[in-house]
Amino acid sequence: MHGDASCQRPARSPARHRHRERTIPRLAHNGPVNDLDPLAAFSALRTDEGRALLASLASYDPARELAVATRLRREHPAHLVSAALGQARLRQRAAAKFGEEDAGRMFFTPNGVEQSTRRSVATHRAARFTALGVGSVADLCSGIGGDAIALARAGITVLAVDRDPLTAEVARANAEALGLSGLIEVRCADVTDIDTAPYDAVFVDPARRGGRGRVFDPEAYSPPLSWAVGAARTRPHAALKVAPGIPHEAVPKDAEAEWISDGGDVKEAVLWFGTAGSAVRATLLPGPHTLTGRALPNPPVRKAGRYLYEPDGAVIRAHLVAEVAQDVSGGLLDETIAYITSDELRRTPYATAYEITDELPFNMKKLKALLREREVGNLTVKKRGSAVEPEEVRRKVKPQGRNAATVFLTRVAGAPTMLIGRPA
Repeated sequence: MHGDASCQRPARSPARHRHRERTIPRLAHNGPVNDLDPLAAFSALRTDEGRALLASLASYDPARELAVATRLRREHPAHLVSAALGQARLRQRAAAKFGEEDAGRMFFTPNGVEQSTRRSVATHRAARFTALGVGSVADLCSGIGGDAIALARAGITVLAVDRDPLTAEVARANAEALGLSGLIEVRCADVTDIDTAPYDAVFVDPARRGGRGRVFDPEAYSPPLSWAVGAARTRPHAALKVAPGIPHEAVPKDAEAEWISDGGDVKEAVLWFGTAGSAVRATLLPGPHTLTGRALPNPPVRKAGRYLYEPDGAVIRAHLVAEVAQDVSGGLLDETIAYITSDELRRTPYATAYEITDELPFNMKKLKALLREREVGNLTVKKRGSAVEPEEVRRKVKPQGRNAATVFLTRVAGAPTMLIGRPA
């Protein structure tokens, strides 16, 4: 999800757990104070005192938290200091996803930071909605509002729905903090109760985490994928965010499947409705660069050529390796492994090219001798189709020297093989 896993279950009512409350002393005020429930603690952060305290922590060093907390508790209630320090830590973590400027103004929950959509990905999705002519979106399971913010910044009006009261309040605060309240309406409700008829499109981001961690069965999402698909089909356009490991056979026939990577890391898959049904695409950010499926047969298996191409993870997940192989006039080293080889160097955003200098049958002693001869001290180890771990290779060959190389542990036509090369 792009926020808390709050489409899974609502937050527990503090009234049901009063017997768990404990007291903590206030260092700057006489008498004890009960710990606040999360919603009350968050509300305290939005008071004038809370905002000023948060602003003072904009660049604080978490390594000095104990000293900082001790100092601040002489002037502020202990519960407010605790909430502010927690929020300051979350803002620092969120900077990688939202950028320092936005993260420094937004509010977060621990799950919200972990599960929210990266800004670059949300911006790409909003651009696709805009290109489809969408003017309004019902964002179901909106979390802390990462996607709603990107949609609003694209000029789209948004209904952001989450059934957890704290998460909804955080989303509302984020819309206000970024000056987007006029475009984002936040509603605390069960998404299954929402009438989406007034909106051009729906975006659904089901919870994919349960009490035991990640959920891999799409029907175990909350709400289930089948419900989300039904909701998608009621509007002219829709997008459903799903795990990138979703089986291709689980993709509805009338949906377009898009796998998205950012900086080489696969972030998510999206099922689009109202676009090109049954189409498959891989989108690489930044860019964007989008590769669409051409229904090609499997590439031929051939001997290693001068160049090896390592396809982006989104390309592999989308089963579009054949398209890249065709574009670089290449084939596969092995029919079960997504390494492409070619005698030609053709630049493509969809794969990283390496020039191969040596091919060896799997033999650690021979590899060690070769690397020593080449004075390789900076060694990158990549593997596909090999049980040997990169750290084990480094430990055994003990690279030393002024040169760099990349070794690929893989199979060539079924035989365990080592390919040595460098970025082309």
